[in-house]
Amino acid sequence: MRILTLIPGGIGDQILFFPTLADLKNTYPEAKIDVLVEPRSKSAYRVCSHVDEVLLFDYKNRNSLADYLNLLGIIRDREYEVALTLGRRWTVGFLLWLNGIPLRVGYETSPSFFFSQTVPLKTEQYAAQMYHDLLQGLNINTPCPPLSVNVPKSDIQWGEQEQKRLSIQDGNYIVIHGGSSQLAQEKGIDKVYPVSKWQEIIADFQSKQPDLPIVLLQGPEDEQWVEQLLEGNPNLKITSPPDIGKLAPMIAGGSLMLCTDSAPMHLAIAVGTYTIALFGPTDSKKLLPPENKACLGVKSPTGAIADIEVNSVLEKIWRG
Repeated sequence: MRILTLIPGGIGDQILFFPTLADLKNTYPEAKIDVLVEPRSKSAYRVCSHVDEVLLFDYKNRNSLADYLNLLGIIRDREYEVALTLGRRWTVGFLLWLNGIPLRVGYETSPSFFFSQTVPLKTEQYAAQMYHDLLQGLNINTPCPPLSVNVPKSDIQWGEQEQKRLSIQDGNYIVIHGGSSQLAQEKGIDKVYPVSKWQEIIADFQSKQPDLPIVLLQGPEDEQWVEQLLEGNPNLKITSPPDIGKLAPMIAGGSLMLCTDSAPMHLAIAVGTYTIALFGPTDSKKLLPPENKACLGVKSPTGAIADIEVNSVLEKIWRG
């Protein structure tokens, strides 16, 4: 059996879909499972062992007829028997129907007549559970497992060397991720917490735990954020893992992950690091696993992340 899963969205969406892929593999251990994702999300599958092939398609781009015909050919060549899709556009269902895939599972949206099986779309629940609901279309009714990742041995070794370089020990440092996202800002979603407030939080940490190292995660868009924080505190340690596989052990080694709503937040939950996440316009109930006491959300009272009071963050930190 060969199964295709179509997963639009960023790296965070891919990590949230990992439990669905895990149950697919558990149910059909001999099946080949492929994913069709946006180019920006391909790297997520460095830490997922349930997928055989990662195919690329820019769901959000203004694709031409030639792009769709090319995708049609790619899917047809692999002769899939089952397809599951998170996409809610009728064009996705139509594409799968054109390919003649016998079992096509999607959400009950309008229109949904190109799917052979549909499941209710319950958007008010935890996103990983909402994605996992698709398996009901295959008569798989197991509980949604927790997020988990499979980190390559070479990436774990990289993390060990990085800890030595930074003179930090596993389980004895704080990780902070500022969550700068150009894509989110382009969409008008503000996920960047003010530097001045980060500085207050860091100062409080250092007054209460002066010997506990603080490590800043610097992504491709975080250079200015890091530079501003270093101006007030040159003792902060900086790490820039080149991919998600090497990011995972750096987060896993921390005793606390403090971040905004972002892909590293989901990764922190997957590796089991105690996580406190700041939420602006997004809904923490949909992005944090319910009844998981190892992850806490701090929601802005206004929807603007800058309006989260520093004391609200510190209360969550020191309560634990």
